[in-house]
Amino acid sequence: MVTLLQALAPEEGYNLTALPDVRILRSDRPLSRTPVLYDPGIVIVCQGRKRGYFGHQVYLYDEQHYLAVAVPVPFTMETEATPEHPLLAIYMHLDFQLAAELMIQIDRHQSPTQKNVAQSLMSSPMDAALRVSVTRFLETMSQPLEAEILGPALVRELYFRVLTGAQGNAMRAALAMQGQFGKISKALRHIHATYAQPLNLSQLASEAGMSVPTFLNHFKAITHTSPMQYVKSTRLHQARLLMVRQSMTAEAACHAVGYLSASQFNREFKRLFGLTPAAETKRMRENFALPPAFTKSDYVSSH
Repeated sequence: MVTLLQALAPEEGYNLTALPDVRILRSDRPLSRTPVLYDPGIVIVCQGRKRGYFGHQVYLYDEQHYLAVAVPVPFTMETEATPEHPLLAIYMHLDFQLAAELMIQIDRHQSPTQKNVAQSLMSSPMDAALRVSVTRFLETMSQPLEAEILGPALVRELYFRVLTGAQGNAMRAALAMQGQFGKISKALRHIHATYAQPLNLSQLASEAGMSVPTFLNHFKAITHTSPMQYVKSTRLHQARLLMVRQSMTAEAACHAVGYLSASQFNREFKRLFGLTPAAETKRMRENFALPPAFTKSDYVSSH
């Protein structure tokens, strides 16, 4: 796996593949705790180690574990890696339609099991079947013609392994977007679609079809943050991407994501990322090969 990944990821950061929803991540250096906002997706680490800190929980994803993200939630992440032992991982942007098709088939053939509580993040052990599927997928991705023709079927196989794995029931419960989890997910999607517009608590609670107190309780239970803090995090992550990808000035990015005050933007940006907008943009450009944004994504993310 490592040999195949090293060839697929010649640069630090997210390397593109023949499949638009699959990227290979490489990091040659450790990364201290950094705020992130992941798109819904699956991260399979084959070398090195990442830890995600979400609320009071620690999510480990390394050679023994993978991370599944059902809805975008802000958390902090750290990486263990060196030039001699780089972090190498597969990042798969979640295709909700593919996941839904598989879930229907799985539920049709599986006996009813105890209902699992939906979770925003899941760190699960890699079993033998998933390892075999990952190896076959990487071998295929290393051959351009095979990657184009056979790659999508192997992505489907990886989804199947995750959806039937150790926390497959919890993942399927989250992706079904039912109950309170589904209502909060609707509000999250609204935030990501309208982050640059004025947003308030009553409006978001109405979007979820809840009273304000009920909305606050369920929102915090799922995201481990308040609705307005989530809005702020989404805006700041998007502003950083605009400065890195589109070379926007801090002032232009500030207004593009909905801030009215440049001084407030600069203050809150530094509080979240630990650096000024100019310094953080310089760090990102020097240390990461950032590919284009996912064209089909409905969500703002860190990358």
